[in-house]
Amino acid sequence: MTAWQTRSAALGAIAVALALAVLAARTGERESGRAARPEAAGEKRWQAVAPGRVEPASGTIRIAAPVMGVIAQVMVKVNDKVFAGQPLIRLVDSEARARLAAAEAQVAFRVRARNEESAPAQPPRPALRRRAEARAADSETAPARRRAEDAVADADKAAAQAQADLDKAALDRRAGKSSEATAEAARAALTRAQDTVRQRKAELRRIEADPDTPLPTFADGQVNVARAEAAAAAAALDQLTIRAPISGTVLQVNAKPGELATPSNAQPLLVIGDVSALRVRAELDERDLADIKVGQPALIRSDALRGREVVGKVSFIAPIVGQSRINGRGQRNVTDVDVVEVLVDVAQPDPLAVGMKVDVYFQPEGR
Repeated sequence: MTAWQTRSAALGAIAVALALAVLAARTGERESGRAARPEAAGEKRWQAVAPGRVEPASGTIRIAAPVMGVIAQVMVKVNDKVFAGQPLIRLVDSEARARLAAAEAQVAFRVRARNEESAPAQPPRPALRRRAEARAADSETAPARRRAEDAVADADKAAAQAQADLDKAALDRRAGKSSEATAEAARAALTRAQDTVRQRKAELRRIEADPDTPLPTFADGQVNVARAEAAAAAAALDQLTIRAPISGTVLQVNAKPGELATPSNAQPLLVIGDVSALRVRAELDERDLADIKVGQPALIRSDALRGREVVGKVSFIAPIVGQSRINGRGQRNVTDVDVVEVLVDVAQPDPLAVGMKVDVYFQPEGR
């Protein structure tokens, strides 16, 4: 092969390579254009996208022990329906019950001493006549105050007994020993007892506010002190029964009998929530805050939904910007973006589950 032929072959190979490169470049531009156009259309469809998690409408309520104690009984399990005030966990309370019994015995003793002191005596001797006349003005208001104080104490006892009856009815209902009607009747009885307590206390306040009501005697004061100590003992005992703060469903149980429960436990004893309605707590990039308004429609997507979308609506936008908690990694980096919490109410919660990680697509208003 001559030199001229060799040069011609080389030039031809270079020309073919350049033609193939130009063709590939044009093909790549067309493919990238096709990919870019749907993405641009998608960007116009959504004003913002934010990650979030599904939670009950009440929020997830993490229940801890109000005081340190050993768990004696766990009264519920996962998926149980509970009502507000229902006992969930009981701590060991034998010592607290003994203190309450001692306080109540002291109250009974002081009340008896007061009643004996204020009981009508024999006709006074002449030397005591003036003292009796001086106390005549108190003969109506002082007994009225004592009767009102006794009525409040009796109402408190009745309310405590009604609460105990309701606790028993709830346990019997869970064990299948009684009906829901029995529990409803116990709840109604507790409500009536609590109303009576409020009425009796209001009457006592009215009497005490009367300027003609005399100050309590020494015996009256001893009774009041004993009753206050008994009330403190009853409150300490009540703290050893952990109750449901709202009506809802038990979502998680981490407590076991025999374990030590403390207020500082990192893991809650129980988690409950009202799952009759769900919402999404999303974390919106602060740069998108101006584009989102309360009432704005949104779509909720998740990998677990397999292509399904759930309709929602923005119900709340937090007034403060903070650090992400959904994707928090502990120590912040300089590139981390601050977020605003946004609550999105879900129209149809059926496909969602509490704790599910989702993405919220905020639609422009009017779509």
